[in-house]
Amino acid sequence: MTAPAPLTLSETQQAALIRKLTALADDEIILAQRGGEWTGHAPILEEDIALANIAQDELGHAGLYLELRRALDGSNPDQLAFTRDAAGYTCARLVELPRGDWAFTMLRQYLYDAYEAVWLDAARQSSYVPLAEVAAKAFREERFHLQHTALWVERLALGTPESLRRTQDALNALWPHLGQLFQPVAGEAELTGDGVLPDLNAVRVRWDGLVVPHLTDRCGLTLPPAGAEQPGREQHTEHLEPLLAEMQRVARDHPDAELW
Repeated sequence: MTAPAPLTLSETQQAALIRKLTALADDEIILAQRGGEWTGHAPILEEDIALANIAQDELGHAGLYLELRRALDGSNPDQLAFTRDAAGYTCARLVELPRGDWAFTMLRQYLYDAYEAVWLDAARQSSYVPLAEVAAKAFREERFHLQHTALWVERLALGTPESLRRTQDALNALWPHLGQLFQPVAGEAELTGDGVLPDLNAVRVRWDGLVVPHLTDRCGLTLPPAGAEQPGREQHTEHLEPLLAEMQRVARDHPDAELW
């Protein structure tokens, strides 16, 4: 049996795929930074290590996406991560929000993990083989993240009246920001039509089927009303700029350093 010929992207498709890979990586970089803020401060030692590992995995996923971008345009992943300012980032507002309390962090991580797991599962069938290979690798890790954070959300929601209140407050704050995860970037529709990228509408349906029953039936939480239409990924919260200032400080102070 003859193997199918490798997919050749047009210049327009390549530009759209670069935008998508960058957005995916930016979400991971910023969420990893928020998760890393808990290192040394988590409620128990075991979870301190677990969340640090999850953050490291998310950063690793960002590296995979940026390496795919490098293969398309020759860009440097480190330069992209550590030299762009807030206006150059295309992350979702959901991941920019401050870490909040433990319930906020666990619930945000769960909502994002569910999105990423569903997206990666679909992307394993991508007609663009390099993306399919990366998705297959990252999906294995993301399933464990999802299992871990789903248990934490359940534990908090069914714990004490105080932990339930905090988890519900977190859901009320996070829910309006979720829509941006399912917004396509410019040119994404064509890539979806050619099987390069997953259909975001289908991803949302699967995400709803996974997340809503867990939050409501299993955890007893109440879904807030859907938020207003979300702005594009070029519009950020006031929280991104100080996050980047801290994350990029060493790289900006020593731009010529080659060895650490």
